[in-house]
Formats: sequence, C-alpha cells, structure tokens
Amino acid sequence: MTINQKQIHEEVTDIYDYIIALRRHFHRHPEPSLKEFETIQRIKEEVEEIGVPYINVGETGILATLIGGKGAGKTILLRADIDALPLPDETDKPYASVNPGFNHACGHDGHTASLLGALKILKEHQSEFAGTIQFAFQPAEEIGAGARQFVRGGFIDNIDHVFGIHLQSGTQVGKIVATPGPSNASCDIFKIKVFGKSGHVSRPDLGRDALVSAAAIVTELQTIVAREVKPTDEVVVGIGVLRAGTNYNIIANEAEIEGTVRTFSHEVRVQVLEAVERIARNVSDAHRTTIEFSNYDAAAPLINDIQAANHAIRVATDIVGLENVITDSPKSMGADDFADYLAVAPGVYCFIGTQSSEETAYGHHHEKFDIDEKGLAIATELHISYALSYLKVPF
Repeated sequence: MTINQKQIHEEVTDIYDYIIALRRHFHRHPEPSLKEFETIQRIKEEVEEIGVPYINVGETGILATLIGGKGAGKTILLRADIDALPLPDETDKPYASVNPGFNHACGHDGHTASLLGALKILKEHQSEFAGTIQFAFQPAEEIGAGARQFVRGGFIDNIDHVFGIHLQSGTQVGKIVATPGPSNASCDIFKIKVFGKSGHVSRPDLGRDALVSAAAIVTELQTIVAREVKPTDEVVVGIGVLRAGTNYNIIANEAEIEGTVRTFSHEVRVQVLEAVERIARNVSDAHRTTIEFSNYDAAAPLINDIQAANHAIRVATDIVGLENVITDSPKSMGADDFADYLAVAPGVYCFIGTQSSEETAYGHHHEKFDIDEKGLAIATELHISYALSYLKVPF
C-alpha cells in the first residue's frame, strides 16, 4: 500500500519524542564547524541502528543511501547541516549547551534531528518506492566549507534533485516558507592588504600613506552599488574591518580592509567582485601604494528552481494548509551553502516556522535563540512527503 499524507503525519507523531530527544542531545553538545566529531559519531550510531548504509564525506560528514525496493528511478538528496556557533548559550534550559562558548543558535540541531526522523520513517517504507533517497549530514555550513566537500568530492554528480529545510524563528510555528527564485544572497569575503612606506607624519612627502590609501579605497567601493550595477539589482558591498597604523606620528606602511559582497545573481556577483578589485588597485595606484587582493567564496546565491518551489508549495499545502504556506517571503542577504548544491542540481530550500512565544522569537545567532519544537515534526513530515512525491512524479 502506498504511504499517504495522513499515514506520514501519524508516523511522525509516533516518533516525535525520538526527534525531540535527539534535538536536545545535539543542543546540549554543540561543536564548531569542521570539528563536529562527537556530533557525527552520534549521527552514525543512529543511522546504523536504523539500518541504512553510509559513506564518510570529509572528517565530519556522511552520506547515507536508501534505495527503494520498487526498482530504478530518480535520485533525490535531502540535507541537514550539523555545526554550531562559537557563541555562549543563555537559554537557561535543561538542554542548554554543556560545551562552554558553543551554541546551536541557528537551529542545526533541529535540522539534524528532523532528517534522522525522516530517515527512520522512510526506511520503514523502503519497499514502497522506486528510486533512491540520499541523506547528507553536512558539516561547516556556518563557514561555507561543508557543502563544497560533497560537491567537489563528486558525491552529488548523479543526483537528480536536492531538497533542504531551515528552521526560522521569524516565522510562526505551523507555517512553511517556499519561495520560487532567489531566496538567499551569495557571500564572498574579501581582504585587501595595502602596502606603503612609513615615515614621520611631519614629512608626508617622504612616505606613502597606506592608511589614507585604504580609507580612499573604502570610500570608492561605495560607488559600486550606486554607479556600477543596475538599480534593480540588490547588492551589498559591506566593509567590516579597516586596520592601519601603529602610532599617532608615524605614517602607516600597511593597512588591511575586510569586507563582503552579497548578490542574488551569479552574473552580478562576478561583476561586483571584479569591480571591487579593479577599484582597489586603481585607487591604490593613485596613492602610490600597492595592494594584495584575496577573496573567499563562502556561498553562491541560493536560487530555488521554479518547478521545485511550486511542488514544495503543493506538498506543504497538504501538511499545513494553503493559508499557512508563505510563497513570497522577502529575499535575505544572509547566505547558506545549500546554494552550492543548487548550483549543481535543481531543487528547493524551504523554511519552517518555529516561533510561538517571546522566548522562541530571538533571532538566529542570538545567545537566547530557541525554538518551538513542534516545528520539528513539520520539518520531518516535509522531508518525507517531498522526497516520496518527487520520486513518484519527478520533474
């Protein structure tokens, strides 16, 4: 018998306590990006107990594979990120972090627990679907270094479709966000080192002031958004760091600028990054200084496939009702490396509301961030329903 929505809902309800217990375990034991050793060990134990084979990806990631019993078909990948933040936990809850200075203040503990719950239920129905479901338990989302381990390692080369969820404290529990098109911005983190020549400030003509050069670069970079991209392109060129100088009467011989570029388009992203480097070099030349430019590609723009998003809307409607599905959520300048999967295979990234009170309304990356755990049942149900419906009617 084919599993239906009512049955999925009932089965998620049956293992709700299991999902919550896992979430609280992970919340109590947060680990930072690329050091999720105990986290991935617990995940492996659960996957082994469920009875699904997996392979290691990097030091702290795994990819589990569930092959349907009804023969060949499409392959879909479901993803959960598992890392925590270098942030104290001030929730004062029984499940608060026991690792000082680290906190699951972005909801990745819930992502991991929800996907394990989905895996547990889907394993019970393995004989009822054709095709393959893969489960990526991914490290290092917070530093943009985890998804690329799966992508560059070739682990999703044969994936037809990708799906992911993120908990969202700004959305009421019971609601699901599925928005076609751009959802999250790209994230590039650039550094510009400026080199001059030191000297006494009373003889500026004998030096080459790296501080003044850097300040001019910072000012000129602001013209990119105002003058180099279309007004309809949503772009951020933000400078967060400017370091220079050692004393009030010494011409600075070095300066350092750190900033970020955020865009919603692959093409605009390339254009803006080129402009940042070009302007920095030209301004530096004008001040008789030199620069070194480097950029860290943290995440591509996250662009949901239109068909996938519309499919997610239909699935979400079956779970929470059309009135509780948000299809036009404003784009976020925050980045997520799930975008790296979407750059390889079509898919969609959905958000699950977890706010129901003042204590669950704190923003992500806040010391008091917490969730209404009822949202985890919805996340689990969405994983299961989306995967099964895609395998039944691929698009």
